Amino acid sequence: MRQAQITRNTLETQITVSLNLDGKGKAAQNTGVPFLEHMLDQIARHGMLDFEIKAKGDLHIDAHHTVEDIGITLGQAFAKAAGDKKGIRRYGHAYVPLDEALSRVVIDLSGRPGLAMNVEFTRARIGDFDVDLIHEFFQGFVNHALITLHIDNLTGNNAHHQAETIFKAFGRALRMALETDPIAADMIPSTKGTL
Repeated sequence: MRQAQITRNTLETQITVSLNLDGKGKAAQNTGVPFLEHMLDQIARHGMLDFEIKAKGDLHIDAHHTVEDIGITLGQAFAKAAGDKKGIRRYGHAYVPLDEALSRVVIDLSGRPGLAMNVEFTRARIGDFDVDLIHEFFQGFVNHALITLHIDNLTGNNAHHQAETIFKAFGRALRMALETDPIAADMIPSTKGTL
């Protein structure tokens, strides 16, 4: 079973994540950051992951610590649930449109953290959500999930659509990378023998 639960407590946030990589696409969340919850729903649904996230953070300051630390904790849970990655495809990619917006996400479950994010949002805020925090979420995730992630928003005029295509594409690329490779089901997909 590719599942994990992680609790992370700091002076800024208290977060618990339960994650099932082989789920039905269901997310239960209580984070205090509604737009992030909407985006995380996209990851669950399109990645066919199940997770529960409970977070309390210093939202009286702003959402930065909460969003970043959710990314960190979800990344830690992902690394634990993925285990030695034997038999997986390792690489995943997806193009996802939403009306005028189109994003591409490419993932390597490499064991090495790396984020290349090329997104020019058309506005700085979506409602009261600072779009800079999307980068902070993904940076926290890749640093602790130990994956290489490329995110490119290719076109878009609506910042909400841009964000949603990114999170949907991330879920779908992650799902592809985690799939079992029937030809190499007993192998770790690396010439090093480890990921």
